[in-house]
Amino acid sequence: MSENHVVSPRLYLLVFASLMVLTVVTVAASRYDFGAGNTVVALAIAVLKASLVVLFFMHVKYSGRLVQLMVAAAFLWLALLISGSLSDYVTRGRVNHGSATRSPTGAALEDR
Repeated sequence: MSENHVVSPRLYLLVFASLMVLTVVTVAASRYDFGAGNTVVALAIAVLKASLVVLFFMHVKYSGRLVQLMVAAAFLWLALLISGSLSDYVTRGRVNHGSATRSPTGAALEDR
């Protein structure tokens, strides 16, 4: 048995206004160079916006525990995928091949 929760239009307008403010923050943040923090800032803003959409527009805030558990599991899975991708991205370019040219088999050839 499920209850229907009625959300006031005022709350929807507040969430919409928050999303618009966060969009302006996203555009403003794109104009600044945060160095290595660019990705972190962009992801933090995106997660906040996605959380507002999921909680209020998808009514997860007012759903049962099972739905909330499934949404939490989905966010955990997304975090695992992003962290795995970022760990690959961060470690690129750290391999030192030395000055010798290598053959396709990996054997060192003469220095050029």
